[in-house]
Amino acid sequence: MKTSNDTGSARRPGGRRWAVGVVVPAVVVAGAFTVTAWQDDDGRADESKGGTVRTATAVVSRSDLSNAQTLDGTLGYGRATTVKGGRPGLVTWLPATGTTVRRGEPLYRVDNVPVPVLYGATPLYRTLRARGTTGPDVRTVADNLRALGYDIGPQPPIGTWVAPRPVTQDGATAGEPAPTGAASDGTATPAAPAPSPTPSQVKQGDAVLTGSLIAAVKRWQTATGIPATGVLGVGDVAVQSGAVRVDGVQAQLADAADGTLMTVTSTTKSVAVSVDPGEAGSMKRGDRVTVTLPDDSTARGTVTAIGATVRSSDASSGDDTSGQPRLTVAVALRDTGAVRGLNSAPVRVSFTSETHENVLTVPVGALMALHEGGYAVQLPGGRLVGVRTGMFSKGLVEISGRGIDAGTEVVTTS
Repeated sequence: MKTSNDTGSARRPGGRRWAVGVVVPAVVVAGAFTVTAWQDDDGRADESKGGTVRTATAVVSRSDLSNAQTLDGTLGYGRATTVKGGRPGLVTWLPATGTTVRRGEPLYRVDNVPVPVLYGATPLYRTLRARGTTGPDVRTVADNLRALGYDIGPQPPIGTWVAPRPVTQDGATAGEPAPTGAASDGTATPAAPAPSPTPSQVKQGDAVLTGSLIAAVKRWQTATGIPATGVLGVGDVAVQSGAVRVDGVQAQLADAADGTLMTVTSTTKSVAVSVDPGEAGSMKRGDRVTVTLPDDSTARGTVTAIGATVRSSDASSGDDTSGQPRLTVAVALRDTGAVRGLNSAPVRVSFTSETHENVLTVPVGALMALHEGGYAVQLPGGRLVGVRTGMFSKGLVEISGRGIDAGTEVVTTS
């Protein structure tokens, strides 16, 4: 393409200019179609070639442009997860819907014994009894007791080899006294020899069930109302990622405690947005968004997660994109005061993926597509000036070119 500020630079041999087209916006953010108008040497439209194009003038201005899209979302507490009991017995107490349960507080009771919440990523998957037991489930117990203010003593460093003490048939760890009542006649029953367990190495994320940690477990059990055995079994605690809000209770008192008991959610309100996978490409964690609430007030938010699993929308949800692949984008609210009193509500979320600040802009209709490629704008006197285009947004286009500055008047479609 050869374009300059001289109006004669775009002429064809024989005195006629190259064909140019007026670019008319077809969508809000980007995209255009071209209406071609042939012009004679005096700048007038040749009606025999394509008719006239009604024009007006616009002024080049400086402004900020951004690619934005607004999508429907749902304000709530996030996805609900199911809580199932992990030990036999009967349910004797359940919390009310909407209750917030934090670390160390009971989530429910089994046989009138509280089952407290502990925070962590690994639940108790075995009975923790033998001193020297090593693993991430022990780390869950150690971290929570330390957070609750209990002295758990020092932990062996990563890389240490630890040999667990074997557990005898009476349930005690070797080298420790047998539980009370182990022998009905008052005479200690000789413990059968137990095989020596294989030593294990402390890895990243592990903790070791030391004597100090077992003693801390007993003190915590006493304070919590749990029999102070120093032993923790599967189902004795409810491990969650953090504090939970009771979303719904399915069980009833006297139900078996090893079934589905309730659903819980996060205690923090957030927004879930169902997004077409093609639209999610411009989104990333940390992006700032604006959430418009039902009363038209707004709250600021931040993208915290973009789902990696493509799912099909549910026809029963009322989503008019039913059957189409969707991703879920999670948005955390930075202004929680704006949603006080709202537990669930439909909202609108405005995403801005890119912003160009303080750039020269003109209406998209001011662009003239040159036959040999590229774009130009026309000055009121008829002179064409070649320009480079940048972002398209909301009927405006970013331009730059020699002799173009804020205040320059250009011809545009009317």
